[in-house]
Amino acid sequence: MRLAIAEINLQALAHNLAQVKRFAPGCKVMAVLKANAYGHGLVKIAQYLNDADAFAVARIDEALALRAGGLTKPIVLLEGFFHQDDLPILLANNFQTIIHDENQLATLENTSLDAPIACWLKVNTGMHRLGIAPSQFESFYSRLKASQNARDDIKLMTHFSCADDINDEKTAQQIALFNSLADGKNEQHCLANSAGIIAWPKGHGEWIRPGLMLYGVSPMLNGVGQQHGLEPVMRLTTRVIAIRDVDADQCVGYGGRWHSDKPTKLAVVAMGYGDGYPRHAEQGTPVVIKSQRYGIVGSVAMDMITVDIGDNRDNIKVGDEVIMWGPELPVEEIAQCATTIPYELLCNITPRVSYEYQE
Repeated sequence: MRLAIAEINLQALAHNLAQVKRFAPGCKVMAVLKANAYGHGLVKIAQYLNDADAFAVARIDEALALRAGGLTKPIVLLEGFFHQDDLPILLANNFQTIIHDENQLATLENTSLDAPIACWLKVNTGMHRLGIAPSQFESFYSRLKASQNARDDIKLMTHFSCADDINDEKTAQQIALFNSLADGKNEQHCLANSAGIIAWPKGHGEWIRPGLMLYGVSPMLNGVGQQHGLEPVMRLTTRVIAIRDVDADQCVGYGGRWHSDKPTKLAVVAMGYGDGYPRHAEQGTPVVIKSQRYGIVGSVAMDMITVDIGDNRDNIKVGDEVIMWGPELPVEEIAQCATTIPYELLCNITPRVSYEYQE
């Protein structure tokens, strides 16, 4: 009997990419595949995003893994490069780089290359993480245009910090600042992440870069993917491995976090933080067994979770499937129960979980 499985629905992935294009018609799509495609499997996911115009990853090893997997689309390094020795690798593999600080620009300018590299100039408009200061923009832009190591079509980029909150004015301010800097520059623009794609159409530009929404998860505060016409790509399941009778006033699990107030039955399921399930999921966090919700009780352990099934012992058997999240149980809801975000849950799936790709 196979236990923890991440079922990956590739038809849902294709549907979500089509939905992205409906949100931003006419825009080119840079599909974000960093962190193992948000826990969904880097190369396999990329192979089913044929309608994307480019891929984006955080680091060069992710980009090399895509090339080794046979992917030929342009690949953008969202963190850029970090050493002069990286530049020949970028050139040989048709990788495009973000330029976000003086060290990167100076290294690019002072390296001998056989051909120019495609560059994206990233401006900090309010995220205060990566990106040049607005006051540096004219200088950086001019230097890139003058460098024989940078292709002439410099693309301009920024990143939103609060796009998931439609009531926060900061995104509109970031869009206005970016537009004021880019005005008069005949270059393509890329501003919108998933939340920007959904909620801020004035920030779409010529390129958009969907990440979380490709996987069917809402990037908006307190949102659920289905609200935006998205379909969950991952369905995380396991099995019941034991059923236990528990008397009244018994404590369950490490630390005795939960006490039974009456006689009940528990299903022990093969899932825990060793599989990537959040250890701090609160009491009552739902799972689905045979189309019915039941609540987790006790502490999430490395390999097991206990679920209060009440008097349903005759209905639930050892070997029955347990849905931890998926179309029937949004991962956004589980994230709220664990006081975290869906990104973390998806990215934390560990290697002992089996992946099954469904076309």
